[in-house]
Amino acid sequence: MKLYYAAGACSLSPHIVAKEAGIALELEKVDTKAKLTASGADYWQINPKGYVPALLLDNGELLTEGPAIVQYLADQKPESGLAPANGTAARYRLQEMLGYINSELHKTYTPLFKPDTPDAVRQERKDYLRKRYALIEQQLASHDWLVGDRFSVADAYLFTVTNWSRHVDLDLSGFPALLAFQKRVADRPKVQAAMVAEGLVKAAA
Repeated sequence: MKLYYAAGACSLSPHIVAKEAGIALELEKVDTKAKLTASGADYWQINPKGYVPALLLDNGELLTEGPAIVQYLADQKPESGLAPANGTAARYRLQEMLGYINSELHKTYTPLFKPDTPDAVRQERKDYLRKRYALIEQQLASHDWLVGDRFSVADAYLFTVTNWSRHVDLDLSGFPALLAFQKRVADRPKVQAAMVAEGLVKAAA
């Protein structure tokens, strides 16, 4: 399978999940502004949505949208425990959390990356994010992970989007459990491997 990604973008989440599950992926970097892949292909022709991630399956089909991709990858290796079994209450809780991260956190960051976003809008979006992170903080204050008692695809997604806070000057110092979570995930060897592969951190000497 091939993952179309942009360094540090939301595509880092499925990249982490694949590493954690032991799934080998071919990686192709996408210039999300020029809409060109590293091999020079027109990304619009590959994924008409124009954004990452996109996963080219072995049967030639293209799967898009991060929450769908991470669940697909986890289901390829159920023994990894990265997602509860389909049809269980725990799986619906996982989907609930993925939906929350996707709609309330991920998309709220978008205007903060745009240089022409008015200051008032920028401040409103930051305030909104902190309000939404308060629920996450409450969960992480008593649990190491978002769903159940082990690392899941939801944790990979939260880690990825929360990493963006430093790039948009979002102060999260009031969320100690969230910051501890970020460090806990960052210290995982497979997470480090994904970040090194994307050039986000340097390999340990």
